[in-house]
Amino acid sequence: MKLAFRWYGEDDKVTLENIRQIPGMQSIVTAVYDVPVGQVWSRESIGRLKELVEKNGLGFDVIESIPVHEDIKLGNPSRDEYIENYCENIRRVAEAGIKCICYNFMPVFDWTRTQLDHVLPDGSTTLVYYQEQIDKVDPLESKSDMTLPGWDSSYTRDELKDIVKEYNKLTEEQLWDNLKYFLKRIIPVAAECNVNMAIHEDDPCWSIFGLPRIITNEKNLDRFLSLVDDVHNGITLCTGSLGCSKKNDVVKMAAKYAAMGRIHFAHIRNVAVLDNGFEERAHLSSCGSLDMYEIIRALHDNGFNGYIRPDHGRMIWGETGRAGYGLYDRALGAAYLNGLWEAVEKS
Repeated sequence: MKLAFRWYGEDDKVTLENIRQIPGMQSIVTAVYDVPVGQVWSRESIGRLKELVEKNGLGFDVIESIPVHEDIKLGNPSRDEYIENYCENIRRVAEAGIKCICYNFMPVFDWTRTQLDHVLPDGSTTLVYYQEQIDKVDPLESKSDMTLPGWDSSYTRDELKDIVKEYNKLTEEQLWDNLKYFLKRIIPVAAECNVNMAIHEDDPCWSIFGLPRIITNEKNLDRFLSLVDDVHNGITLCTGSLGCSKKNDVVKMAAKYAAMGRIHFAHIRNVAVLDNGFEERAHLSSCGSLDMYEIIRALHDNGFNGYIRPDHGRMIWGETGRAGYGLYDRALGAAYLNGLWEAVEKS
């Protein structure tokens, strides 16, 4: 594996100097954040990131993410222009040495949580999803709560209503068609540039507010990989996104897709699955519902050699900052992943 760490650029409270001191750290996962979705990234912005990362002795290998414009997901007439811009972004980051691009195809909302600062029994705070809190929110009803943590704040209330209405007219099959259309155009470019595209599962892995969600389980991942049967068309195995549903056997999927050579990136985190949702927990197996040792062993034993990063962390030891992306708990997670990998390798 190649151990990596997410960094949100020069404004991130967690610095590259912090990150490079984590034992075994090899690569930075980052993106250009000052360009509107759907537009072409400047070579200057990409080059600046590369310069900063490499000056700190780390690899500039993974982009997370190049966002997919909503018009592409909806299949609107303007999608061809946005797809061409996406292809150009693939070319430009490849010029700078990027080997893997993580992205998602979730309608409107990226990851969805109901609280970002739920207090766990040990006093740390974490991200959680409780169904009863989701039920109080209706994006189409002005009398309900209108926002949840993690939502794109660039939408006004009316814009959010309009785009949700557009998606409510879209079936899952139509979303599949639009994803296939997108992949048919970008994967040949990725292959030409030798960049691995790694789709991230929907988070959480079920429909919210009646919107179609399709990257959710083993059956659908099989279908996704068959849309364009090319090794450059792969997945980001996110144990938290898949593991928040009891229906998903994450160990089985880790083994299966690693053996196929289609896991290019892995987000490793633990969740406690509850009757009414889930809570993000420390990475340690005993802290949640997932067997982290077996997940790592499944990846290792089936030839996984891609990038892996500790995913969301709790806020511990009084740290404040971007929810899920503090330094301390993610550094503990990285150390834990190092230990698991070494134990599996030596066993």
